[in-house]
Amino acid sequence: MLAAPLGGCAVGPDYTAAAAPTPTTYKELKGWKVATPGNGPGGGEWWALYHDPKLDFLIKQVEISNQTVAADAAAYEQARAVIREAQSSLFPVATGSYTATRMATGAGALGNNTAFGPVGVGGTGFVYSTTYTPQLSASWDLDIWGKVRRQIESNVAAGQVSAANLAYVKLSQQAMLATAYFNLRATDSLIDLLHRTVQQYQKTLDIVQNQFKAGYSVTLGDVATARAQVEITQAQELSAGVQRAQYEHAIAMLIGRPPAELTVERHLLSGTIPKIPVAVPSSLLERRPDIAAAERTMQEENALIGVAIAGYYPDISLSALIEVTGSNPLPFAVANEIWSLGAAGTQTIFNGGLTGAQVDAAKAAYWQYVANYRQTVLTAFQGVEDQLVTIRQLKQALVAQQKAVKDAQQAVDVYLNQFQAGTVAFTTVVTAEITLLADQEAELTYRQDLFLASVTLIEDLGGGWDANLLPSQKELVKGFSLLPQL
Repeated sequence: MLAAPLGGCAVGPDYTAAAAPTPTTYKELKGWKVATPGNGPGGGEWWALYHDPKLDFLIKQVEISNQTVAADAAAYEQARAVIREAQSSLFPVATGSYTATRMATGAGALGNNTAFGPVGVGGTGFVYSTTYTPQLSASWDLDIWGKVRRQIESNVAAGQVSAANLAYVKLSQQAMLATAYFNLRATDSLIDLLHRTVQQYQKTLDIVQNQFKAGYSVTLGDVATARAQVEITQAQELSAGVQRAQYEHAIAMLIGRPPAELTVERHLLSGTIPKIPVAVPSSLLERRPDIAAAERTMQEENALIGVAIAGYYPDISLSALIEVTGSNPLPFAVANEIWSLGAAGTQTIFNGGLTGAQVDAAKAAYWQYVANYRQTVLTAFQGVEDQLVTIRQLKQALVAQQKAVKDAQQAVDVYLNQFQAGTVAFTTVVTAEITLLADQEAELTYRQDLFLASVTLIEDLGGGWDANLLPSQKELVKGFSLLPQL
């Protein structure tokens, strides 16, 4: 009878999600096709867009053995346990005890030395008795004003925050691995470029040495310059090898393995980035786990306002006790019975304004997280806009740079032929070769930046995640029916 009305009364404001500053369209969407539902990678496996089996294998290890993900998974399980802890406060607490007391009574107990031995041995005039006292007691703090239910509501929202944080960390670690992977492939391409350049510079050195030996207008300084080009480029190639090893070590760490246990074979960074589906801006609110976490935090804090407001109301509790005392060891055999039922109400009359301060603090905390939520949304839109314009401009820059490489290669070929014919100085060839290598490295950098920007854009779009993947409130409270507005 007492439990029936509990579901209909809970002080404090019911939660309504605050409005978020959401644009109708992206400013930098020019040249992009708006995605339609269902045309992205399924199951959140966004990396499948790159069609790279090695990347696919490595990223799948993140969910299995990445220790940062494992820590957040444990934090989520802890949040679920906290919900169960709060739920237990809705129920009575029952305790039981069983006491057995052996007594000896009679005259002469202090005058006879033997009376101090074991009971029933050596004493005279004693009467022995054993009393058994089983007892059951129960207490129940009634959640009349909904303080406990508001706390559960807050804990449920916190559990959803933890689940969203887990999804966010997983996506972040996957994106970090993809970034390290494409940096590794770009370094493989750089090493290949420098190796081919060393071979080309060696051919140029051979030409200069032959002309010097033949007595052409080539100085010993030209020979030294050509040799220095070879040696400098060899040093750059070795330095790039250090970078590659560090990226490989980073990948090993991200999949939860020591660097000694991972070797990634060399492979060049080639091709173009995939077509990335970009949905309307409003869908970003449901796609980003960090936005979902910020929104759930608002409900967590909103419910705590109700917890604080409940401090204005009295605490009502019930208690019950039944105790049986007798010589029969069987519980509740015919004997002397003691039982009691009680109810208590406790009301704070004066606490120096503590409750009012707690309510004000809870409200201020809520509005703080409203602002954090809106800032998270704004930051998310900024990130998407940044990557949209970055990818568009980098694509154009890559096309222009590829033309520059082609022209620089032609200049090297022409000047090298003219040098062999004796019509230009060797410094002209050196300048042209330096320009060519710089242009080739710039082309590789633009391609590398494109792949990195594509990974960042996919991460900023949520990586195929959806708010529907969050555990529902009913799942977290395991179907308990007395919780308000859940």
